[in-house]
Amino acid sequence: MTHAVLTSTPDVSATPEVPGADSSVAADVITFAQLGLPEPVVAALARNSITIPSPIQAKALPDAIAGKNVLGRAQTGSGKTLAFGLPILARLALHTDRPSAKRPRALVLVPTRELAFQVVESMAPYAGAQGLTVRAAVGGTPFNKQVEQLRRGVDVLVATPGRLADHLRQGTCVLDSIEITALDEADQMADMGFLPEVRAVLSDTPADGQRMLFSATLDREVQSIVRQFLPDHVEHSTQDGKASVRTMDHYMLMVDRGQKDIVLSEIGAREGRTIMFARTKLGCDGITDRLRALGIAAESLHGGKAQNQRTRVLDRFKNGRTPVLVATDVAARGIHVDGIDLVVHVDPPADHKDYLHRAGRTARAGEKGTVVAIVLPNQRRQVQKLTGMAGVKATSVNVSPGSTELSSITGAKKPTGEALRAENSSPRDRRDSRPRTGGYQGDRPRTGGYQGDRPRTGGYQGDRPRTGGYQGDRPRTGGYQGDRPRTGGYQGDRPRTSGYQGDRPRTGGYQGDRPRTGGYQGDRPRTSGYQGDDTRSGGFRSRTDQRSYDGFDGPARNS
Repeated sequence: MTHAVLTSTPDVSATPEVPGADSSVAADVITFAQLGLPEPVVAALARNSITIPSPIQAKALPDAIAGKNVLGRAQTGSGKTLAFGLPILARLALHTDRPSAKRPRALVLVPTRELAFQVVESMAPYAGAQGLTVRAAVGGTPFNKQVEQLRRGVDVLVATPGRLADHLRQGTCVLDSIEITALDEADQMADMGFLPEVRAVLSDTPADGQRMLFSATLDREVQSIVRQFLPDHVEHSTQDGKASVRTMDHYMLMVDRGQKDIVLSEIGAREGRTIMFARTKLGCDGITDRLRALGIAAESLHGGKAQNQRTRVLDRFKNGRTPVLVATDVAARGIHVDGIDLVVHVDPPADHKDYLHRAGRTARAGEKGTVVAIVLPNQRRQVQKLTGMAGVKATSVNVSPGSTELSSITGAKKPTGEALRAENSSPRDRRDSRPRTGGYQGDRPRTGGYQGDRPRTGGYQGDRPRTGGYQGDRPRTGGYQGDRPRTGGYQGDRPRTSGYQGDRPRTGGYQGDRPRTGGYQGDRPRTSGYQGDDTRSGGFRSRTDQRSYDGFDGPARNS
């Protein structure tokens, strides 16, 4: 294996300081070329102003390039992606032929869609410099497109466990040619219950292939994967997994219950890029709506949104159009955005690991950052316990709307109060998120199903009293029968599906002789309208739909 290696020692005094590099070892710093990376990769790194490896990269790259099994432990934002990504590309560049159809040569397993796209984005410039391909296989994106990419041949496949399992079941991806497998954020895959899929995937890869596992923490479940699939590995660690780094400040902001929303709105109105974390999808959307009602450009990101929506939301956050992002913990590890200088725990995280991964969105690559938890009186002990387990010394400060302490810590200021359009009212988002024939159709004129805010003469009427059709939970013997003689109606003890049956089979209540703009549409099959008696607050969803309350958004699973 031949790599370009510099023969002369670089002038360390003339080497610019690189974010993430440890100044304490500046005298011993080396370059990527000295670590054994091919010249095209070194040149591509230099074009991106990356000339000095981060600590985890400096430690892991030589062993990874040499083909050894590597266990890497370093906190988020430390450069783990390139620590396994660059060695993969360096080794695959030795091939002179193209990969076979359906048989990628390297596999990177990640827990979330956002992280998969981030890995692809990080590796793509350096893969392109060597004529290699990096592709993603994740849920929420077209399956057939991924099938076609795999058929043409893929060097590096970055996948989530769920979608990869789909390809393996259908035979559109085969793992018998995998030379290198990398697991990123292994601890989150364990937390999300993906370890059975991970074990199955690793078992399908050749036993003599190289394997690398990178994580911020090493729990018992992750260690079981290491014991089973990483024999004779070398371990490299730059941190103990704690978030108490010198560039990150932690605060507990003690607020009265009635002032929490006002404090949150003042934080949201600050200058700079802010990410707020809530425990649930409903919580995310509720916070976002309240912030936008006060003139704060906030958007939510969670697993209940369609992938195209999630991608656009994250893009707008990255380019600064949306300064405030409200996310769930599932999104925490997939958001790798530079320049986030404030993380807000709106709700306490479930455990100390979630605290660390939320906090890891700021102070990345050596930048400074602030982490604050909004703490109600009854939450103080819980948050103190979480920060203690995370190895964080958080300063407790009493704050109130407009207080000097709130402003000095977060940069909070009074919002404009001029309401912005609700986040979910974007016509583009509504159009793009529907591949369906019924239900809510955005702003397109329709003749059936839910009609938005337009007055309607038929179908489900919300909480308004009605004289016909669905009657809530009140016992009924059969829909509205009118004053005319009818040939159908009550059918004795015979099972009935709904409403007036007349002489022909029908699927919806009494239709009378009047044309209607909603509800039953003649003999045409329908997939919209009332779907049973479960209560929903927005959009069409069938009884079997397990998505979040903001309507049908495609697959809800986070893979």
